Amino acid sequence: MGNMSAPAATIESAIMTALATVDDPEIRKPITELGMVRSVAVDAAGVADIGILLTVAGCPLRDKLTTDVTAAVSAVPGISAVRVDFGVMSQEQRQTLQQSLRGAAGPEPVIPFAQPDSRTRVYAVASGKGGVGKSSVTVNLGAALAAQGLSVGIVDADIYGHSVPRMLGASDRPTRVEDMIMPPQAHGVKVISIGMFTAGNAAVVWRGPMLHRALQQFLADVYWGDLDVLLLDLPPGTGDVAISLAQLLPTAEIIVVTTPQAAAAEVAERAGAIALQTHQRLVGVVENMSWLELPTGERMEVFGSGGGATVSESLTRVIGASVPLLGQIPLDTRVREAGDVGRPIVLSDPSAPAAAAMIEVAKRLSVRRESLVGKPLGLSPRR
Repeated sequence: MGNMSAPAATIESAIMTALATVDDPEIRKPITELGMVRSVAVDAAGVADIGILLTVAGCPLRDKLTTDVTAAVSAVPGISAVRVDFGVMSQEQRQTLQQSLRGAAGPEPVIPFAQPDSRTRVYAVASGKGGVGKSSVTVNLGAALAAQGLSVGIVDADIYGHSVPRMLGASDRPTRVEDMIMPPQAHGVKVISIGMFTAGNAAVVWRGPMLHRALQQFLADVYWGDLDVLLLDLPPGTGDVAISLAQLLPTAEIIVVTTPQAAAAEVAERAGAIALQTHQRLVGVVENMSWLELPTGERMEVFGSGGGATVSESLTRVIGASVPLLGQIPLDTRVREAGDVGRPIVLSDPSAPAAAAMIEVAKRLSVRRESLVGKPLGLSPRR
């Protein structure tokens, strides 16, 4: 039973403190900080009426907010029941929210990851040709990095062949707040894809300028928050999107995915060599579908062998800097099965050889190099 012996103001203050522990599921900041708490009232029986303002009327995570608010307020001494009433922010309130999150909008969209003070490590996952498993690698690396406790985002930059949402199990639609787009999340990974904006399985028929603008919007208009790692699943080849990426995110680092097949390796070398023209750093090479492990314990090299090492050695010579072979991922039907159901194999079966290989690559990528510019080193001159 509720106990209303405490002053109403004291209980309402305690409720606000409890609500400060509730994060908006999309923005991942306290709802009190975002101006989403419209009202708090408690009657003589200890029933709390909480007014919450949604950013948009069709908020996809309304039920999640209801559950979290109810749980937080119910834990306040003296509260017997909780009723949550939803309203919708006005345009002025949404603009205030946008400014608090992003700052005042400038004449051109600002890409936070391209700013000198950005601490986000940006990896562009590229391949010379399709069919080498680049999207599977991207999704599993993202899920593995998030499982390590990092804040991760994925941009499905393969506009024509978008497949990341299905593989990651991201079925929700983005939410728009004024000029900001809130990306859906799955398995702790924020994700955006053109497939979230098209009807059904409609084809995207765009030329260069439209592709550039789409990538720019994904990077500038989406509210990513503070990311540790941003992965971009690029389309195969060295076309418009790769060029736009170099213009929009010149500090992005490139990971080349290939198979052991000689023909695939040759094409992958060309995809990696574009770094010479764009002046981007090549992080390394991932060899996918390296072999098939048979029940006898033997390895069947379905696509040949040595492609990843060949690409690594060739790019090291061309670039003039080390381009290591980051890992070799075995061919495993469970990778495909996990992608089809939207639960990456690094989560659904982390002990599988293919999953273990991708987890090891993720561990190598998570060792970030931070700039020392502007940081005190704790040094003092000798006297």
